[in-house]
Amino acid sequence: MTSKQPQTPLLNDFPELSTLSREDLEDMMSDQTYFQAIFHSLEQVKSLYQAQAELGMANETIARNNLAQQDDLYRIRAETQAAFDEAKALESRWKELEKEQKELYQRFTPQFLLMRLRHATTEQDDISEARASTLIGSSSDGPADSSTLSGRDIDDFVKDFKELRKVYHKRVIWGDRWSAGDVAWPEDE
Repeated sequence: MTSKQPQTPLLNDFPELSTLSREDLEDMMSDQTYFQAIFHSLEQVKSLYQAQAELGMANETIARNNLAQQDDLYRIRAETQAAFDEAKALESRWKELEKEQKELYQRFTPQFLLMRLRHATTEQDDISEARASTLIGSSSDGPADSSTLSGRDIDDFVKDFKELRKVYHKRVIWGDRWSAGDVAWPEDE
């Protein structure tokens, strides 16, 4: 009758050890070199070392690939930084241009144009009145002597004054129409 060794968890996990005698197991526990020799001969340990070696080689391959791409990555990083800096500069310039555009467009808003029309109307009235004053001599010397005015001077005055007043009255009419809501501005498209 052969005596069978009782199955222990150690022998279940490492069936290779079931061929060893009790004395061999005790020697293995007391002798570090013997333990190392048995330990490294186990299939699970060999598989573990093999997997570790394969992972190490895979890591080395990855590291070599990374190093091979390092210069390209640095170049791309520099290009990306330059593009980003340029985009930021353009964004800043865009904001400046947008501000300038807003200021320029403000001069063409209906409210601003109406104000300019009113100022121009007042200025036109002042110009025509100043022209009339020069004819009648509103200076400190008193009225102009009508005998010094020629027919041509009067004709030139009438022509100039008529033109000045025509522009003035057109501006008054446009301002009145605008105030009445008869002026329509096309919307920006």
